[in-house]
Amino acid sequence: MNASNILALMGGLGLFLLGMNQMSDGIEKAAGAKLRSILEAFTKNRLLGMIVGVIFTGIIQSSSACTAMVVSFVNSGLMNLYQAAGVIFGANIGTTITSQLVSFNLSQYAPAFLFGGVIVSMFCKNETIKKIGDVILGFGVLFMGIKTMSGAMGSLNDSGQITEVLQGLRSPLVAIITGTVITAIVQSSSVTVSIVLLMAQQGLFFDTNICLYIILGCNIGACTTALIASLAGKKDAKRAAMIHLLFNIIGTILMYIALKLAMDPISAGIHRISTDDGRFVANAHTIFKVVQVLVLLPFSGLIVKLTYLVVPGSDKKVGYQDAFQLKYIGDKVLFNPSTAVIDGVKELERMASLASDNLNRAMNVLITLDEEEMEHVYETEKNINFLNKSITHYLVKINQSTLPIEDRQGIGALFHVANDIERIGDHAENIADMAKRRKELDVNFSKEASLELTKMLELVNSMVEKAVKYMLNEDDATVDEVIELEAKVDMMEKQLQQQHIDRLTRQECTAEAGMIFSDVISGLERVGDHANNIVKYLKRRDAV
Repeated sequence: MNASNILALMGGLGLFLLGMNQMSDGIEKAAGAKLRSILEAFTKNRLLGMIVGVIFTGIIQSSSACTAMVVSFVNSGLMNLYQAAGVIFGANIGTTITSQLVSFNLSQYAPAFLFGGVIVSMFCKNETIKKIGDVILGFGVLFMGIKTMSGAMGSLNDSGQITEVLQGLRSPLVAIITGTVITAIVQSSSVTVSIVLLMAQQGLFFDTNICLYIILGCNIGACTTALIASLAGKKDAKRAAMIHLLFNIIGTILMYIALKLAMDPISAGIHRISTDDGRFVANAHTIFKVVQVLVLLPFSGLIVKLTYLVVPGSDKKVGYQDAFQLKYIGDKVLFNPSTAVIDGVKELERMASLASDNLNRAMNVLITLDEEEMEHVYETEKNINFLNKSITHYLVKINQSTLPIEDRQGIGALFHVANDIERIGDHAENIADMAKRRKELDVNFSKEASLELTKMLELVNSMVEKAVKYMLNEDDATVDEVIELEAKVDMMEKQLQQQHIDRLTRQECTAEAGMIFSDVISGLERVGDHANNIVKYLKRRDAV
């Protein structure tokens, strides 16, 4: 085999990998948010989750990407391990679609896909359609790579040394290890199986049955991506990746035993439904995966329990009150573009709850003048500022990464949300300052004034609660409720200001008490404004 053929083989493999990456990346950008919603909505039932896993992986052409996304879902708390198991099982079937496509000789149509993809990508202005063009382009590049590799492999028959090595590959265990190692390196079973398929078409193996063992090894090697992705995640994320590994190890052992006991009838049966050796490899890949899922799906609960033995222990819980710590984002947390925005929103929700709690604590301090609680307000405000800075930095970072189009369009609103939550925290600190001033001046509030503050705080608390609820659930009914509460808060602020002036006129309170009271209700009214802003910005995001 000469240097030009080696270069052609390398170039073909490069085009194949580039095409697969382009297809997967384009689909995730164009429809990643919708696919994520489907995964969230239809994984409650294990069987339904498996079907979704098949379809999802078939669309994005990558079980590694699907499994890595599932791992990040588990890490974010959007999916439990039992739900993840069904999707992971389905992803193992869905990944065989690539080899099925490769087995059909579509290379002759590759130039048409390339031309169509380039035209759509270059001349369409709609971002979603442009990404669909990228998918078509990737499809064309993939099959151009296959055509190049296939041509280069045709010359391998002329190389005595390479033919001797390939035809000497007769040990099933060596074949499994070979498939595992190569797939772990390229991190895609679809790529490895496709290469084996092309080699089988060229008649490079002494016995095509050895391909069956290579396929089993490819399945184990395909777990590398999810395992690597889970390293930075929580215990459950590691367990989700372990579900994938255990499924393939157990499935490989079962199929190995079956092949050892009945190789001839199994091979003959697959050959019977295959038109050539390439189709034989593709069909074997699909049949093996379907059989493994059918056998192991009823035992998925036991596999999940087994992961707790392999990955023991639990994570340290980070609560709302844990100072200067991030729970869902940061360098020590698993990052996946498909869930990056969701993780950011969950951290914002945590920050909002912290700000709301601190507002109530500050209002309580205004009445009780508890110095320890007052200090707690100031410390919590520092924590809120830390979260605001960290979340903002995170949003800038993910905005520079590959995100689904819908997620990228909504990031601008999240910057405003973070700022408004931080301002709510500032108002809590301002109220603590007023409590300190009240204590220094020995100012007392009347029971009437205290009751009015309590009623206004209840309205504002309801607004903040509903704003956070909308941030998480995007329920349009919540928008109307917040708008209605905003009007009530504005009206109450005017009424309370007037009643406070009336009390001053009747000399029922001091000027110092009146000033503090007026500042507090003004601050609460602004908190309501910030809650309304949160909903307003998020509503604009959802309307894009």
